[in-house]
Amino acid sequence: MLQAVDPARSGAYQRLSSWHAELTAFRRDLHAHPELGYEEHRTGGRVVEALKLFGVDEVHAGIGKTGVVGIIRGRTQAAQGAKVRSIGLRADMDALPMREENDFAWRSSAHGLMHGCGHDGHTTMLLGAARYLAQTRDFAGTVVLIFQPGEEGFAGAKAMIDDGLFERFPVDAVYAMHNWPSMAPGTIGLNPGAMMASADRFEITVQGRGGHGAHPYMTIDPVLVAGHIITAAQSLVSRNINPLDSAVLSICAMQAGDLGAFSVIPRQAQLIGTARSFRREVQDMIEERLGRLCESIALGFGATARLDYHRMYPATINTAEEARFAGDVAASLVGDDKVVRDLTPSMGAEDFSFMLQSKPGAYLRIGQGGEGGCFLHSPRYDFNDDILPLGAALFVGLAEQAMPLPTFQEKS
Repeated sequence: MLQAVDPARSGAYQRLSSWHAELTAFRRDLHAHPELGYEEHRTGGRVVEALKLFGVDEVHAGIGKTGVVGIIRGRTQAAQGAKVRSIGLRADMDALPMREENDFAWRSSAHGLMHGCGHDGHTTMLLGAARYLAQTRDFAGTVVLIFQPGEEGFAGAKAMIDDGLFERFPVDAVYAMHNWPSMAPGTIGLNPGAMMASADRFEITVQGRGGHGAHPYMTIDPVLVAGHIITAAQSLVSRNINPLDSAVLSICAMQAGDLGAFSVIPRQAQLIGTARSFRREVQDMIEERLGRLCESIALGFGATARLDYHRMYPATINTAEEARFAGDVAASLVGDDKVVRDLTPSMGAEDFSFMLQSKPGAYLRIGQGGEGGCFLHSPRYDFNDDILPLGAALFVGLAEQAMPLPTFQEKS
């Protein structure tokens, strides 16, 4: 058991801890068999198999291509005359297209694929919660278990929503959590607003006139133009964005010419980058100013530049009431001193943001410590199995405390 968790605080944590070995074995099996977004056929199959084994009331596969939804109904649906409540609990299932460098027994068996972000752990924690909730049913309402595909760049949350997730399985609020190596095991963090930034991808295509490297005056050099765009773009945030706001603009790749053609000035250069921000107004400004900057610089050299700007994920914004509630649930497990309620937002992105645009809810971080000194997306990353019971108990607590059983029930 985690030393930070007092077993007396939660009967759910005690029971889940007794299943720790089974949860660990399941998580490591998922780790050994990673699958990319919308290819989670084995993973989804294992989830479906487990949910049916646990006695979940309904199991629906193929939501948003490879997503899975489970339904658990509480001991009662509501107090007499009260509205039936429901809560969504979400875990992501997909892996990353990266090569694992670990050498433990459960390392990836798929070349070039790896669970480098801990989604194997998130899925296992939600399954642990499902098993407990299906056995006890100590809540008044309905729990909707959401096992989501394609978080890593595929917008699987949006795919599930577009496939009728919340119309078919209505929820009053939705919650998710992600492991965080920068926080110690037994700690939980969140805040009542922005948790993660929006993620935009842009491509800049510069068209010039190619020619001989010894006669540049006969060309319009797109490499030179691209260099000026790169330099000027670095001032976009510092000279356009209010310093009280947060934004990042990074040009991460450039392609022009042929490395074997040292004396050929190419006709075209391409730049690829990303922009991150928390407010739509900042997002709009970055797109507008970057487009004007590219066109103007290119025009000054007699070239042309086209900006293709793609808004991939919106910012992940917790709703205040649900964040406060989730923090209280976390404190009931680990103590208020182990809950960070003003966690610094990350400039990373998360497609749970689409769910939070549709429903109230909160996104939490569960501390896992730096296993092997590795952060997320490292080739030597691994999920910390010690936190599996705590994460599952946190999911349980969200459901039970959001939909408590009536204090007095009428006898039939």
